[in-house]
Amino acid sequence: MNTADLGLPVDVPSTALFTDQYELTMLQAALRAGTAERRSVFEVFTRRLPNGRRYGVVAGTGRVLDAVENFRFDEGVLGFLRERGIVGEETLDWLAGYRFSGDIWGYPEGEVYFPGSPILRVEGSFAECVLLETVVLSILNHDSAIAAAASRMSSAAGDRPLIEMGARRTHELSAVAAARAAYVGGFASTSDLAAGFRYGIPTVGTSAHAFTLLHDRERDAFRAQVDSMGRGTTLLVDTYDVTEAVRTAVEVAGPELGAVRIDSGDLLLVAHRVRQQLDELGAVNTKIIVTSDLDEYAIASLAAAPVDAYGVGTQLVTGSGYPTASMVYKLVARAESADPAAPLVPVAKKSSGGKMS
Repeated sequence: MNTADLGLPVDVPSTALFTDQYELTMLQAALRAGTAERRSVFEVFTRRLPNGRRYGVVAGTGRVLDAVENFRFDEGVLGFLRERGIVGEETLDWLAGYRFSGDIWGYPEGEVYFPGSPILRVEGSFAECVLLETVVLSILNHDSAIAAAASRMSSAAGDRPLIEMGARRTHELSAVAAARAAYVGGFASTSDLAAGFRYGIPTVGTSAHAFTLLHDRERDAFRAQVDSMGRGTTLLVDTYDVTEAVRTAVEVAGPELGAVRIDSGDLLLVAHRVRQQLDELGAVNTKIIVTSDLDEYAIASLAAAPVDAYGVGTQLVTGSGYPTASMVYKLVARAESADPAAPLVPVAKKSSGGKMS
């Protein structure tokens, strides 16, 4: 698969060090024991769902495939491993030629899953499959957690569009992945330009409170924005006084004003008041967008409010309380020997404590 097929830059760096050290030490020991080439099957699944949730949502499969394609041990990576003495020269020689040659099967992104669902199956030699554990899990656990939260928010929102705007609430690279996962989970757009650049997600955004505070008067800020972006722009109306701001916004932009955004207060009450005021001022087609630490419960509570769209940040990019999908990557079958024709036999972890596979 070409990275361009996923909307990614073509110069994606190696992902080989997005792993835990014990993956490489296991590889070295298996190479010396003669078991590294045994045909193996690993599956990704979760043992349980977060409390109160009935399903999960798969996201990140495309990013996993890209990570596998770029899982290469180049000279810089090999030099780091050699300098640290993590593995010996024979293992380094093997890693230098690493190319995953097995098969990966999985659920499509956006599909729901349940406890025990094998959302990804990786088949190949033990050596080439075991190295992928950490990077596969790091992607699927993060992206699926975001997609599940996004799906719940999308269900609560119904036909009203959702805007992902959590880039300032998480790591800069996680923000891009979160925007992608949110799009998979039902969001319509993102404020993050890197996500728009990499994945083609529609991007939106107009102004923050700082823009209003910059100007001597709120009217001046609104005028500057309308002059720059046109009457169809979205004006932020809760910097000082919402009622006065709505009146000023319509005076400046006219009834063609695209939307107003409310970012504080009792959103249910304020939305009703703003809708009534807009209608009385003749701006009957002006939409209302609400933000302010929304989650699926807050969105559901606004179902009867005259709200046209929601902007969601913190709760989305943190999985709405569950920032990981708790997926595991487990060996479920392996060949009896390194002979390519050797039959597969099932294997399973049987320890106590609820961690049996």
